[in-house]
Amino acid sequence: MATRSPTISRTECAELASSLRVAVWRAARRMRRESAPGISPTLHAALFTIESHGPITAGQLAEHEQVRKPTVTRILGALVDEGLVERAPDEVDRRISWVQLTPAGRSFMRTFRRRTDRYLARRLRMLDPDDLSTLERAADILDLITEHDR
Repeated sequence: MATRSPTISRTECAELASSLRVAVWRAARRMRRESAPGISPTLHAALFTIESHGPITAGQLAEHEQVRKPTVTRILGALVDEGLVERAPDEVDRRISWVQLTPAGRSFMRTFRRRTDRYLARRLRMLDPDDLSTLERAADILDLITEHDR
């Protein structure tokens, strides 16, 4: 990651971080509301993790989501009830179950991405080319500053 510019003070950097946090949270909340009505951000985050890392155990999901096992148990119960994920017992250790998306869960995630992309594309079409270039660079920078989290 690039080193901090000497022209921005710690206070200015903290103010920018605060503004950026609020803008990103608002954008994420709006995209979820537009694209996944009826599903909480917590359930959506779990679905994304299961899609990305599945099949996955409840313990692995808890670790990825940084929550405790009882919370994951409730999350998985809700996702199973919605028909979005399924549990399959481990072939060797029956105490372990593997969680993966159902066909309905995969369809839900595809629909979510399409709706989110359409929502963002509609908003992006309203911007001038300079703002679009700035956002393209911002996306690269956001990837860069969160790179260590992967």
